[in-house]
Amino acid sequence: MHAGLYLSPHTLSIGVIGPGTVGRVLLDQLAAQNEHLRRQFRLDLRVRGIMGASRMLLADANIPMHDWRTQYQQSTRAADIERFVEHVRLDYLPHTVLVDCTASEGVAAHYADWLAAGIHIVTPNKKANSGDYAYYQRLQGARRSGASHYLYEATVGAGLPIVQTLRDLVQTGDEISSIEGIFSGTLAYLFNLYDGGRGFAAIVHDARQRGFTEPDPRDDLSGQDVARKLIILGREMGLPLELKDVKIESLVPAELAADNIEEFMAHLPRHDVAMARRLSAARARGNVLRYTGKLTAAGDATVGLQELEAKHPFANIALTDNVVRFATRRYRDNPLIVQGPGAGPEVTAGGVFADLLRLAAYLGARL
Repeated sequence: MHAGLYLSPHTLSIGVIGPGTVGRVLLDQLAAQNEHLRRQFRLDLRVRGIMGASRMLLADANIPMHDWRTQYQQSTRAADIERFVEHVRLDYLPHTVLVDCTASEGVAAHYADWLAAGIHIVTPNKKANSGDYAYYQRLQGARRSGASHYLYEATVGAGLPIVQTLRDLVQTGDEISSIEGIFSGTLAYLFNLYDGGRGFAAIVHDARQRGFTEPDPRDDLSGQDVARKLIILGREMGLPLELKDVKIESLVPAELAADNIEEFMAHLPRHDVAMARRLSAARARGNVLRYTGKLTAAGDATVGLQELEAKHPFANIALTDNVVRFATRRYRDNPLIVQGPGAGPEVTAGGVFADLLRLAAYLGARL
């Protein structure tokens, strides 16, 4: 009754988990657009909680978005995920949304319970959809039983419509033959810039400083990030893929795999010579190096560094572009291509924000 009398029917109680590289940009984007969305579409996006690794900020009504950083830094309330969710979820607010901007398996482990409780989830976190297949199936069952929405477009292509494109193809009866491309904006950036003028390690360091890598760059260089994206797409196709099913060529030297992050970054320049040799060999054949992934309808999934002819479509992309090519029954002779920036806090946060607005539309908002 309270909601019906006093609130917009499109009021969302939002909790943002992970105000880091992507999360802080998302919060800034929400701050910039909130009043416009409220005035133009009667969409009331109430950020009522922000939680990081050690602290959380809770507000009864709405965190003042113009000043969220100061208030969050001044908060003395210790992070407690159960208390956080309990606070964000209120019976008199029509909808509860948790936006997970972390890369945490621990947070992702809660998704099924949240979905079953009717809490909507928006996330760029790949861990839930690319983890254990049994848990993935549980997620889908929880989503249906809780009548909740689970949106994760940004898990594959940041702000690019890759998951939605695949879903549209599958749901309209097309048959997928293969999906291939450059799935990592980070690795696209590295190999677009890597011309031998600077060491490979220096380019990795630059990408990390710009927020183009995962928090641990080995998640990119190991091929695990690309492999997880193939698993997410494969499961959208109905394939019961697990991480062990993907053939991965890692670019992480074996002796650095156990180092902590800072040790890894410090020791990586020792391996510049080996990468330089590989670049030189490719150039001698008139080719370029690109890190690609491929998935077939039979479930064959491969990830690794390829030599491509200089005129190949994947060889001529902008710095952080993802380019994904769908070969299907409808698009057999001329595959469907989705291309654009696939890394960086702004485009990833924009993809998460777009999912949040898509959720609002699903819940009845007229955008």
